[in-house]
Amino acid sequence: MSDESPLISSLRAAVAAAPGDVPLRLHLAQLLLEAGHSDAAVTEAAVALTHAPGDQQARDLMMRAMGGSAAPVAPVAPVTPETPVAQPPVQPPPARDGYDWKAAEREVGDVVPPRFVASGQGDQARGFERPLTSDGSGDAGDADAFEIEAPGGLRLADVGGMQEVKDRLEAAFLAPMRNPELRKLFGKSLRGGLLLYGPPGCGKTFIARAIAGELGASFMSVSLSDVLDMYIGQSEKNVHEVFRSARRKAPCVVFLDELDALGAKRSRSHHSGLRNAVNQLLVELDGVEGDNEGVFVLAATNVPWDVDIALRRPGRLDRTLLVLPPDEPAREAILRYHLKDRPIESIDLGKLVKVTDGFSGADLAHLCDSASESALMDSARTGTVRMINTKDLLAAAKQLRPSTEAWFSSARNVALFANDGGMYDDLLAHLKKKRKL
Repeated sequence: MSDESPLISSLRAAVAAAPGDVPLRLHLAQLLLEAGHSDAAVTEAAVALTHAPGDQQARDLMMRAMGGSAAPVAPVAPVTPETPVAQPPVQPPPARDGYDWKAAEREVGDVVPPRFVASGQGDQARGFERPLTSDGSGDAGDADAFEIEAPGGLRLADVGGMQEVKDRLEAAFLAPMRNPELRKLFGKSLRGGLLLYGPPGCGKTFIARAIAGELGASFMSVSLSDVLDMYIGQSEKNVHEVFRSARRKAPCVVFLDELDALGAKRSRSHHSGLRNAVNQLLVELDGVEGDNEGVFVLAATNVPWDVDIALRRPGRLDRTLLVLPPDEPAREAILRYHLKDRPIESIDLGKLVKVTDGFSGADLAHLCDSASESALMDSARTGTVRMINTKDLLAAAKQLRPSTEAWFSSARNVALFANDGGMYDDLLAHLKKKRKL
């Protein structure tokens, strides 16, 4: 304001430097009111009230300013750190006949935020779009908080080789689900839990998606990062929301990826939130808080010995399936897949399959990448495009070691000395077959 006194200008600068100093701001507001700047006084008093909602001086000063009265008021003495400030009891302002309170609210509406808002307006006013869940507790009317994939076209026939795994899946899991008459006759519930374990990179996630396709079910993949939360109680709520969403989309396959992280042994966990998440997972698997009919729970882990034993009790993830490195037909199918869009010539797949025994699917993909890089570098050096040949692939296979070897070294000790109840009999049989015992 051009007609402000030097004192008011100095006080404005002081308030700007210390915006939370309520007595200083009220002193400025009083001077503005005495100088005839009622609107500016209202603004300063309103800001003071945001810092001290119960300050009677601020309320009285605002009433005077909004009423247009510039009657003298008691001066607001400067307050120093040594000066105690007496806080008068908070009293409602006296009623004033004919006073337009609505107009006053409109006048200060852009300065003083509302103390209460209708449900959902608070987050939106701050720029957050958080629609509520159907139970009013969280994220989206009837929308699901977790991504659920519609039934896909992937089938077990699309999984190359691994016939033994497919046969066991068919007998232990899929056949009862496909035959409702037999299931009803033998009292088999339309639910189930299956734990896939084995070395990393061998296609456990791919198999889980293929099972969902065989069942014509939706698919939901859940990992630790989807569940664990820093706030107390939120992790358990997230686990409940996973199963609530799956029940609404039944039939649905819930795939718990890296179960050793999500369902780690509670005796070894130092994170209370993770222990509570495991407890909630047990409750959901038992169907205590909802009917799990049509919800198929699949889980995958590289270290089943680190999974909480309660998760593997009957009625939960009580069936296990060892997913080994791809066999010869599977390795040939994987190599064909990773070479189909590359410039190749005269590839002897039979020879490659023989030298890649023990390679995981991820190892075979890396093998094709390495051979491709070799041919690319030769083409760059000579200026002539050279196709990828068998020699490139065999040279890459010679340089690589199967990543599954480290896993079998660890699993061997577990299978020999911690095979309680025959849990790892299939792993022992494989190690004996490969003469690794």
